Amino acid sequence: MENFIKMTALSPDRQKGEKDDLFSLAEANNAREFHKKLNGYAPTPLHQLDHLAETLGISGFYVKDESFRFGLNAFKGLGGSYALGKVIAEKTGKSADSLSDIPAGAFTFVTATDGNHGRGIAWAAKNLSQNSVVYMPKGSAKERFENIQALGAHTEITNFNYDDTVRFAMEQAQKNHWTLVQDTAWEGYEDIPSYIMQGYMTMALEAAEQLGGTIPTHIFLQAGVGAMAGAVTGFFYNYYKENMPTIVIVEPNKADCLYQTAAANDGKLHRVGGALDSIMAGLCCGEVCTVGWEVLRHHADYFFSCPDYVAADGMRVLGNPKGSDPKIISGESGAATSGLLYQLLTDQTLSEFRSAVRLDKDSVVLCISTEGDTDKENYRHIVWDGWYTNPTNNR
Repeated sequence: MENFIKMTALSPDRQKGEKDDLFSLAEANNAREFHKKLNGYAPTPLHQLDHLAETLGISGFYVKDESFRFGLNAFKGLGGSYALGKVIAEKTGKSADSLSDIPAGAFTFVTATDGNHGRGIAWAAKNLSQNSVVYMPKGSAKERFENIQALGAHTEITNFNYDDTVRFAMEQAQKNHWTLVQDTAWEGYEDIPSYIMQGYMTMALEAAEQLGGTIPTHIFLQAGVGAMAGAVTGFFYNYYKENMPTIVIVEPNKADCLYQTAAANDGKLHRVGGALDSIMAGLCCGEVCTVGWEVLRHHADYFFSCPDYVAADGMRVLGNPKGSDPKIISGESGAATSGLLYQLLTDQTLSEFRSAVRLDKDSVVLCISTEGDTDKENYRHIVWDGWYTNPTNNR
């Protein structure tokens, strides 16, 4: 695999897409009102990194820190809880606000995960006294497995990659009459993924309100299947309207299905096969979410395919702050966007990309650290021991 950063531009039309209404301000408020009623809800912090921004030569840098979300060390509980609430409400005819009297174990929810999504589903199912089954791809971290298992989910690590594990979960759902709650969509399976994506908007709505009158010039979003990236992009399109920031999508180069789809720009979705074995485990997905892509193809500007050292640099930069900037513990997937921003602004060989994206002294950038140290052993190896460094050192 090439050990360098690649970029493609999509030239979005900024025209309203058929899925954009799913991510309106009204839908975001519905999701947040649901989340406000959950135990442990609180807005996660939006950190302003003034000293780092000055060092990088931009006007402002903000990072939304999702390691504080519901005690789960990642944002995924937002989507899982909202989807389970919507599904149970639909199947029982009850309001999503009155699910406490649903008989225990009435539903079994099944999903495939690299870690954070499955933990969110297990947590949400436990809160609602329902059952959950979580399948994980080959090579999943022991800590992530144990965190899901501790929430009462039946948890297994398969011998498949992520996308084949999704197919296995779907087969088990059909065989056992369980409800599949997957954070990707395909033809014929879009309603539940859309609920999950709508749940993610709570995070975006919080960020918009925390920014106040500051409007970012750029929003960097990491992507696996593109569900979170699509939801957040759709929300900000509806929120900022004619002031829509430049949207930059970031993927690992070993699982860059959105980059490949944007680069081909032929009206087809392009998949990536193989082991999908980047350190950015939560982004190691080889097949595009149809709902997410429908939003991104209208509103995303640039797609980057990145080696592992990009995320590793992001982890080190956020974990070792400049001056009085706050320290942010960001995991491999969480730090991918900050790592790319750091590379674009410090690596002179990337000046062409930097100019194309229009990063300069007036830029104000928003990133979302979607997870904390969900694999603590690997986090220490990267941050303490210097694993995964840029082999070219072009700064």
